[in-house]
Amino acid sequence: MFAVHLMAFYFSKLKEDQIKKVDRFLYHMRLSDEALLDIMSRFQAEMEKGLGKDTNPTATVKMLPTFVRTIPDGSEHGEFLSLDLGGSKFRVSKVQVSQEGKRNVQMESQFYPMANEVIRGNGSELFEYVAGCLADFMETKDLKHKKLPLGLTFSFPCRQTKLEEGVLLSWTKKFKARGVQGTDVVSCLTKAMKKHKDLDVDVLALVNDTVGTMMTCAYDDPYCEVGVIIGTGTNACYMEDISSIDLVEGDEGRMCISTEWGAFGDDGALEDIRTEFDRELDLGSLNPGKQLFEKMISGLYLGELVRLILLKMAKAGLLFGGKKSSTLHIKGKIETRHVAAMEKYKEGLANTREILTDLGLEPTEADCIATQHVCTIVSFRSANLCAAALAAILTRLRENKKLTRLRTTVGVDGTVYKIHPQYPKRLHKVVRKLAPNCDVRFLLSESGSSKGSAMVTAVGCRLQAQRKQIDQVLALFHLTRAHLEGVQAKMRAELEYGLKRETHQRATVKMLPTYVCGMPDGTEKGKFLALDLGGTNFRVLLVKIRSARRSVRMYNKIFAIPLEIMQGTGEELFDHIVQCIADFLDYMGLKGARLPLGFTFSFPCRQASIDKGILIEWTKGFKATDCEGEDVVDLLREAIKRRNEFDLDIVAVVNDTVGTMMTCGYEDPNCEIGLIAGTGSNMCYMEEMRNIEVVEGDEGKMCINTEWGGFGDNGCIDDIRTQYDKEVDEGSLNPGKQRYEKMTSGMYLGEIVRQILIDLTKQGFLFRGQISERLRTRGIFETKFLSQIESDRLALLQVRRILQQLGLDSTCEDSIIVKEVCGAVSRRAAQLCGAGLAAIVEKRREDQKLEQLRMTVGVDGTLYKLHPHFSRILQETVKELAPQCDVTFMLSEDGSGKGAALITAVAKRLQQARKEN
Repeated sequence: MFAVHLMAFYFSKLKEDQIKKVDRFLYHMRLSDEALLDIMSRFQAEMEKGLGKDTNPTATVKMLPTFVRTIPDGSEHGEFLSLDLGGSKFRVSKVQVSQEGKRNVQMESQFYPMANEVIRGNGSELFEYVAGCLADFMETKDLKHKKLPLGLTFSFPCRQTKLEEGVLLSWTKKFKARGVQGTDVVSCLTKAMKKHKDLDVDVLALVNDTVGTMMTCAYDDPYCEVGVIIGTGTNACYMEDISSIDLVEGDEGRMCISTEWGAFGDDGALEDIRTEFDRELDLGSLNPGKQLFEKMISGLYLGELVRLILLKMAKAGLLFGGKKSSTLHIKGKIETRHVAAMEKYKEGLANTREILTDLGLEPTEADCIATQHVCTIVSFRSANLCAAALAAILTRLRENKKLTRLRTTVGVDGTVYKIHPQYPKRLHKVVRKLAPNCDVRFLLSESGSSKGSAMVTAVGCRLQAQRKQIDQVLALFHLTRAHLEGVQAKMRAELEYGLKRETHQRATVKMLPTYVCGMPDGTEKGKFLALDLGGTNFRVLLVKIRSARRSVRMYNKIFAIPLEIMQGTGEELFDHIVQCIADFLDYMGLKGARLPLGFTFSFPCRQASIDKGILIEWTKGFKATDCEGEDVVDLLREAIKRRNEFDLDIVAVVNDTVGTMMTCGYEDPNCEIGLIAGTGSNMCYMEEMRNIEVVEGDEGKMCINTEWGGFGDNGCIDDIRTQYDKEVDEGSLNPGKQRYEKMTSGMYLGEIVRQILIDLTKQGFLFRGQISERLRTRGIFETKFLSQIESDRLALLQVRRILQQLGLDSTCEDSIIVKEVCGAVSRRAAQLCGAGLAAIVEKRREDQKLEQLRMTVGVDGTLYKLHPHFSRILQETVKELAPQCDVTFMLSEDGSGKGAALITAVAKRLQQARKEN
């Protein structure tokens, strides 16, 4: 028993001594946590350098865009070919991707040898060999009658400008084929395939093996957005925000970046951690001075590092009694598979003895223990370095997403990771230590690169098909020059119908006379009350006008109009209005004053004088009973009488559009048109009295309230109305009415977008095909969201947050599509408004018989003011359709309230002038 204990003590002491001896000899290969954090920081700086357009040329980590923009979503299906070129064997596969209720991939593969004369010979011969292997495979598998899309996994650094194109930057590993560097490898392959007349194959994707690994794992786990290869070579890829990639146009969405991290340190950034063995290995390699990080990590080099260390220790008399075998001097005699075998948990020591004996050595027990520890230090350093760079990538992903904690999956492939018994555990442990805020799952890739290139091809096919169908939907909202000229001509015809006595009744554009016959001339002065009713808020204003410096001061209070009053009885509505007036008069201390009042009433009214307005119909969600067909001024007067507290001189009933024109006309005498582009849409302008057949007299001008929102109610623009417009119309309070307004105004644009999103989701193009309950809710997608989503300053992450507020769990790709939908809908709205306005300015030019017209348009409304592109597109459309009209757009400040007061002031001035005459 004592002898057993003695032997155990001797053996443990022997082991301890040998380990200490190796530790002292390989001291520089041991990396502390501080050193790893420092390497991680250096790698992050290199990533930034690689992503920048100006710094990329000098960056060692090239951060190559792959043009893979999305991971699989599970809806991919079809048959694909896959080529995998990058190792000692070339692989051709047929990949069948199908859903069948669950994600399912079936592969048939054939391996072909890659002889040294092929990989180091002429480039054209290399690709002819590849094409010949593909032809053989298709013959064997009876596929020559099919036209199949192909993905090429090409495991060498390429600069890509599109998914199906890549220029080889440099060969790595053992490849050295001449005449390929600096050329497009897809073109080389296509040229070689053309020599086989019976090959009918389209190369749709060029993929790095690392990207293939990520895509393979992402098919099984949607959280996978990082791929790592630790095999013959090493590399990593991950999904980066396009806004951070200077080398690629655009800032929408994400793209997979192949870091090409093997070259990290080629600029000397890792000299402090490289050892004499690393330098000796590098000098003896095919590419001295290059891929220095890879040479400390990957399977092509780990065995050689161990050989060089053992040789040096033997020369120093620290191993094998100072004896060296001739075999130990031969480069490549120790491979990474030997290193893995020597580190096995139980059999490792026996394996070590066998391997060293095969090298012609006579190792003692101590030599075997020391050799085993050399292997551990070399492979542990490899795992540590890999972990530091991977932790840098994970930290960047977390920061890109602005998360305090990231949940993600890393797809991994490569022989070192797969066959080395300790490697995965070491790597995982160090990554979690260096990136503590990342919850990382490591997923081993099965048939990674081949399956991955097929997945990229499948995703490409899916996106092509989706893009085609999405484009078909968006094309419905694309208006050509001919469309817009048609709208302009039809609007012009409707304007004329509305002005003529015979056709006025059946015109959709009502062309209502407002009895506003003059513009402000600067002599207006006094105190006026103004009311502004047109939406869910009601304003009461006191407006003080001074003629001396054309100054206007306003005091106002805003009151809510509850929905039950908007859609209750007329009496309740006007009693509520009078209650608000009473509160305002109390607030301003004006209870007993009898002030002239202008009433901005933003609904279509037929006027017989400036102080009479018969409501034609409610719009914008109002439905108060017993009002349509009644004079709203009389309804207001009766409500004032019922209250019996004060009396007011109601001088004018005014549309908000007219108020906008008058407000701007006060500043600019050229302003004779008013436009509202907000909750509703409308236009007014000063028309020659001689053209207004429904009003007596032909001297001077009168403002016409077009009420153009009803344009198209007779079906004249049905050719540009979409199924989505019809759905919005049918679900509105007034089906079949205000069709133009429903295509152009803020009250409806968000609802049109919602209908499109529902349709695209049903087709599986958005939100993973899941229609949320909130998306089903009418009115949930307000027009303000269009303005926010289309903002040029808004990153896609913020767009996703807006969608998440609406209960829509979106991806970056979803956000891009939603942004496109919003853009198509708002662009069409602005163009339609512009076509309508062009009809009016052209009419004014022709009426005045001018070659060139100068005119100012006063504009108000949230859509025009707040949407980032609406005003620009509207103005461009007017310029295009009315080139002989020089139109200035003037934004109205407090248009409707101030305008009502100015109209009242002008009316008072004209009344006084008539009295004096």
